[in-house]
Amino acid sequence: MTNGKGQVTFVSGFSKKTKVEKLDWISQQFHNPSQALEVLHNYNHSDQALQTLHDEFIENALTNFYMPLGVAPNFIINGKRITIPMAIEESSVVAAASNAAKFWSTKGGFNATIIGTEKVGHVHFMYHGDVQKLNRFFEQYRAVLLASTDEITHNMRSRGGGITALSLVDKSDAISDYYQLDVRFETQDAMGANFINSCLEQLGTTLKALAAKHADFSEKEKAIEIVMSILSNYVPNCMVEAAVSCPVNELLASPEDSRLFAEKFVQAVRIAVVEPFRAVTHNKGIMNGIDAVVMASGNDFRAVSAGIHAHAAASGQYQSLSKAEIKGGIFRFSLRVPLALGTVGGLTKLHPLVRWCHELMGTPNAQELMQIVAVAGLAQNFAAVKSLVTTGIQQGHMKMHLLNILNQHQATEVEKKAAIAHFKDHTVSHHTVADLLEKLRGA
Repeated sequence: MTNGKGQVTFVSGFSKKTKVEKLDWISQQFHNPSQALEVLHNYNHSDQALQTLHDEFIENALTNFYMPLGVAPNFIINGKRITIPMAIEESSVVAAASNAAKFWSTKGGFNATIIGTEKVGHVHFMYHGDVQKLNRFFEQYRAVLLASTDEITHNMRSRGGGITALSLVDKSDAISDYYQLDVRFETQDAMGANFINSCLEQLGTTLKALAAKHADFSEKEKAIEIVMSILSNYVPNCMVEAAVSCPVNELLASPEDSRLFAEKFVQAVRIAVVEPFRAVTHNKGIMNGIDAVVMASGNDFRAVSAGIHAHAAASGQYQSLSKAEIKGGIFRFSLRVPLALGTVGGLTKLHPLVRWCHELMGTPNAQELMQIVAVAGLAQNFAAVKSLVTTGIQQGHMKMHLLNILNQHQATEVEKKAAIAHFKDHTVSHHTVADLLEKLRGA
């Protein structure tokens, strides 16, 4: 890396240094080392035990990178009132979700349904030989393969989970000699990544050992090569649906406005179905809601995002995750997404603020959390599309962004109050805010 003096510096054994030594080294990469250290120290917890806990979440930890945590109240999900925690840095997201919650609270709220909870992983391997012999081998040893994981799956099986299916998949048409063990799992309230990967690695080890001793195999066929054993973050059978519906004429204040709004809303969603350029931004709005709750709940938002976007492209064309229709005078807006979430393991019980978020949501189990997360995504999407087809997205977004702009200009509380009052009737932009502050400061 380049230090503050323009010199390239390298470090060996950085991971073995104490935190103080790491901070000392990193500070020397800046023009003002003491100032650089002060920034890092300002984000440390005053409670040393709590800071140590956070330091041990990752490697080479120096401090904490804070993400704002907000709440969206007034959600009704399957008849139950819920306040949803959201960790996100983008303005207007929490407000949009809250507005959608309020909008639908008088129309029956949100309904959410679990479609499935199956997770999947694969042992990827190379086999050089007769595929029919491999098929017979697999059928002969299927039970042995499964039994080899008994010690790993014992506790999960006692809770009603474990391996639910094991199959051999021929992928040699895609890559010569490439095959898979396709393994399906039920992990109950755990996301189950470590559990799944441990099972897969054991299956790979057992597969290789059995093949090496199999009398019907040639020496070449015995030499099965395990390429990797790993879960998939694409979980099309771990699916949840969230939906809202009401008579079209009840959407807005007047039946005519309601009809026009519903028709325009449906058209906007249809565009996101057929136009990938729009679909990406449309789905990004959905992920604003989903990722914010996934993060607040201590789950892996990168895994969730990867799986959901894969689902959006499952047809061969990337398209909208949500659907809207008018049928029989009823407006219906829905969302189906794959969500592999956990309420035990990882940070869910270890991180104090994550525990707080779970308690706020009523200590949901994994399936209930799936429903809450899907609803947050649908709510965010509804609010965004509603703005787009009515006032436009920027009016609300920029007003929510006003405080960020004011803080960039180091506005005082008096100046902030004056600006908020002024921009109730004026368009917000960096230029207009700067002009107003110049006038206020020149007065």
